This record gives sequence, C-alpha cells and structure tokens, in this order.
Amino acid sequence: MSTHFSNEGNIGSPPEFREIPNGNEEPRRVLRLNVFFDHPVLGKDGYEDRGGFWAPVEWWHRDAERWAKLFQKGMRVIVRGHMERDDWKADNDEPRTTYKIVARSIGMLPYRIEAVTLSAKPNSVDASHPAAG
Repeated sequence: MSTHFSNEGNIGSPPEFREIPNGNEEPRRVLRLNVFFDHPVLGKDGYEDRGGFWAPVEWWHRDAERWAKLFQKGMRVIVRGHMERDDWKADNDEPRTTYKIVARSIGMLPYRIEAVTLSAKPNSVDASHPAAG
C-alpha cells in the first residue's frame, strides 16, 4: 500500500521550529505545521466543503527556521510527501494512534498573500558595483 500524499490546505496554527541534537554533527531541523486539508467540490452555488481533516505535518529541512518565519497561520499551502503512523500513549496510558504527514516539499499558494519581497542570491555580484563585470 502506498502512503504517498499530495494535497492542499490551510495552516491552522503558528509554525513550530525545533532543532534536534545530532551528536557531533550539525543538529537536525524540523518545521511542524498543523494543516486542515479540505475537500472543496464545485456545485451549482459555487464551491462547498465536502469534509476534510486536520493533520500534523513535519518537514525535516536544513532551512526549517527560515521557513518557520515565512509560513503563517491561515496561509494556503500544498504539501507533498508520505503519511506515517504515529503510536503514542495518552496521559492515562491508553494507547493512541495518529497519522502524520512527513513532507518532501511544502509550497506556498498565492491566496491571501499581499506582497512578496525577494532577497539577493547568496554570494551574488551586484551589477552596479564598479568591480562587477
């Protein structure tokens, strides 16, 4: 059975960034999002939501801290990755199961975005500088 996942939804809470120690190596970085994946269906009166679900999304990425500053609650995103079963115990020691999405990529969709500002590429040469050229 494939666990491939690709869907779009809205971020439901502020992004959470964490660094996980990794021995003597660079720490692993993870961005966690809580996303509502809806199911809009076009009807005679426009789109109507035909159910959806909340899912935790984990994105292990070296630039997770920077992405945590860009993503915002309410933003529309597309998530691609796979689903994983997450077994845990509640406070009363009762076993629980949740499914989370481990993202391979997360893209911002242009809904409700007012402006985008791009920064210069790292190590880029400014063409207006006299030494450039």
